Amino acid sequence: MNLIEFKSKIETAKELTYEEKMEYINNPREIEERSFEIITTEMGDKVFPEAIAPMVKRIIHTTADFEYADLLEILNGGYESGMAALKQGKKIYADTRMIQVAVNKKALADHGIEIVNFVHDADVTAEAKERGVTRSTVSMEKALKDDSVGIFAIGNAPTALYTLIEQVKLGKAKPALIIGAPIGFVGAAESKEAL
Repeated sequence: MNLIEFKSKIETAKELTYEEKMEYINNPREIEERSFEIITTEMGDKVFPEAIAPMVKRIIHTTADFEYADLLEILNGGYESGMAALKQGKKIYADTRMIQVAVNKKALADHGIEIVNFVHDADVTAEAKERGVTRSTVSMEKALKDDSVGIFAIGNAPTALYTLIEQVKLGKAKPALIIGAPIGFVGAAESKEAL
């Protein structure tokens, strides 16, 4: 059963059998297609530029949070410079391994892109302990020394984002793209506002 047949059965209020439901929900392409139809409907009259709309919908799909349609800000040509960095094969620094494992490995390999994370490196752990700062701070400093890193995805630590912002303000870093979505109750909102 395809999506059109599934919709038709729903619209005519015909009860689906268990087998029909399982056939439909076990088709990944149709699940994704239906999910994006739901997102488009729920977004209502919100319109994004053609290049950005699929990204916004993917973020909503990934998070199941429609508020991103209102919260997401793409500033200073971030989309264009981020895409250019990806085409140049620039690495993505992620402040959490969760980001690393969540990104499609085949897509990364197909485009020759690597996601790096230094938070658990022995040298980072030792230096953070010695200085009395977070590993995220030291990890970000390490990432900023690597010229092959062009995109910074912050999904965990406000201290990572603050460190990056400070280096940008000092003129010591010029990332192609910063994704700033740190979590928590201490410094998260403030670091996003600073970004």
